[in-house]
Amino acid sequence: MRAPAFWWSVKPGLFGRTMIAILTPLAALYGRAAARRMARPGSRISAPVICIGNFVVGGAGKTPTALRVATWLKRAGETPYFLSRGYGGALSADGGAHLVDQRRHGAAQAGDEPLLLARVAQTVVARDRPTGAMLALAGGASLIVMDDGLQNPSLRRDFVLAVIDGAVGFGNGRLLPAGPLRAPIENQLRLSSAALVIGEGEPGRAAAALFEAVGKPVFHGRLAPDASAALRMLGARVVAFAGIGRPQKFFDSLESCGARLVARHSFADHHPYRLSEIAALQREAEALDALLVTTEKDMVKLAPFMAALRQDLPRPEALPVGLVVEEGEDLRQLLLDMVAGFRGAGRLTGGAKL
Repeated sequence: MRAPAFWWSVKPGLFGRTMIAILTPLAALYGRAAARRMARPGSRISAPVICIGNFVVGGAGKTPTALRVATWLKRAGETPYFLSRGYGGALSADGGAHLVDQRRHGAAQAGDEPLLLARVAQTVVARDRPTGAMLALAGGASLIVMDDGLQNPSLRRDFVLAVIDGAVGFGNGRLLPAGPLRAPIENQLRLSSAALVIGEGEPGRAAAALFEAVGKPVFHGRLAPDASAALRMLGARVVAFAGIGRPQKFFDSLESCGARLVARHSFADHHPYRLSEIAALQREAEALDALLVTTEKDMVKLAPFMAALRQDLPRPEALPVGLVVEEGEDLRQLLLDMVAGFRGAGRLTGGAKL
């Protein structure tokens, strides 16, 4: 599904206002159900659980954030395991938990985001989060990093980092389906430990002010393209395509590298590409004398097609990006202090956690 434009506008046009009016009763029902669901107690495990979530549907930068957090933790001597629902993959469909194996699993099995996570740390996909967490613990995890899951109450979280896209914030501030919010703001704010605003924009500043008003820390970050890949984009003609929550972010990143976008194609988040689509993009890039560039998340879904693509046409390539946090040392220390506090509490109570 592609998010409608009125979700992200605080001053929508006539069509947007009409749709919001029609959908508001459904949004009220959805909000009450989401609030009741989030109030349920979750299962406690014997290791800290860090959740990287966001308030709205679509991409805010959760996966780059999860990767940065896991890297910090590994450098501190921890053994983090990622836990993901594995959206779009077949592995989580059976209700069990599965360890991602990059040698055997593609995006069709594991989902696109878990394949990226597995490059940095062991990754478990499971629709049932407690079951997935237990598999991670059995494998030797010292803590869990959940990619998404703020609205899922099944596993108790010890630290929730809410990731906010600075350009869009909380959109029109309305609940699904009238807006992009996945649950009422007050319920999500209550469960969040801190916020990370990625990118600039008044919507992000307004969202951050809600955290600051209740005394919760706010950090700031940006997605920085890989230096060598960025150099290749400098001055290049590019046909860009992306199937992420907000493709415009990717197009902006390319242009910030100095690329000249001669065509851009937006697909729905987690779009399952077909060989014919990629072949058509190749032909377009050839006709426009351009590179064919996509995101890392999209690139992992193209692996099954690469051998079948024409070798004499521009081949898809990725523009990798990484998260840079302005107050990175402060956020890193906050996470490590939480981990130390969790273990200290466990010792004081005789290790009573299950």
